[in-house]
Amino acid sequence: MPLKDFFGKRKKYASIPSEKAKVDVPEGLMQKCDNCKQIYYRKEIVKSLYVCPNCGYHHPMTAWTRIESLFDEGTFKEWDAGLTSSNPLDFPDYESKIKKDRQKTGLNEGIVTGTGAIDDNQIAFAVMDSNFRMGSMGSAIGEKITRAIENARKESIPFIIFTASGGARMQEGLLSLMQMAKTSFAVKRFRDSGNLMISVMTHPTTGGVSASFASIGDYNFAEPGALIGFAGRRIIEQTIREKLPNDFQTAEFQLEHGQVDKVIHRHDMKKTLGKILSMHVDGR
Repeated sequence: MPLKDFFGKRKKYASIPSEKAKVDVPEGLMQKCDNCKQIYYRKEIVKSLYVCPNCGYHHPMTAWTRIESLFDEGTFKEWDAGLTSSNPLDFPDYESKIKKDRQKTGLNEGIVTGTGAIDDNQIAFAVMDSNFRMGSMGSAIGEKITRAIENARKESIPFIIFTASGGARMQEGLLSLMQMAKTSFAVKRFRDSGNLMISVMTHPTTGGVSASFASIGDYNFAEPGALIGFAGRRIIEQTIREKLPNDFQTAEFQLEHGQVDKVIHRHDMKKTLGKILSMHVDGR
């Protein structure tokens, strides 16, 4: 037997490609789904309105992306763009964190308000952006929402809000919590005047936002899989000393228990809102 056969087949080793042989993937070209971990070209996700083509997971949208997906072209007009947060409690590093978020998102605050048309129906709106301080509710956000509702009442047009928030903004303390009462009272005045309010809760809608203006619309909708609730799951389990269901605080759970009127897929959102707006405006 030849000597080489005595030692068996030689193991093959993979060669390491040179730097020139490596194919560079431009940053931002690909995106992984947070739910199923499937990787797609980013343009596919964008075209699908940030809904995973594989599992249907609804990724968070920026305020401006959502506005572009909803409003008739050329109808959008922003309100109170220059209204920003201050540091009323002199909270350490708060101003620098706000500055970083402004640079990162291109927003002055975690919400965009204004007016526009959906299927030729003129409305006032507010869209929260969780990329800015996790959409936390500070005094500026409460003021912008209140002004938008008041403008809608004066113009006698429907008001739609898309919520996405981690709750009250701790750096503004009691001033942040006061926005719950302020905005809720504005909603009451608006509804007492006979106008229509639609709330759409997106992932996540929690804390003081879920406990105030997000939950008191004439219609309360949600996107699939959105986290909706007040306190965190762990806190509730520790308080009641019971294990909660796996789907607890999801949009589907809230629909089953009457907190939400309908769970609407993002691809159907504009069509559904357009139908409701047309029905109310025509029947007025």
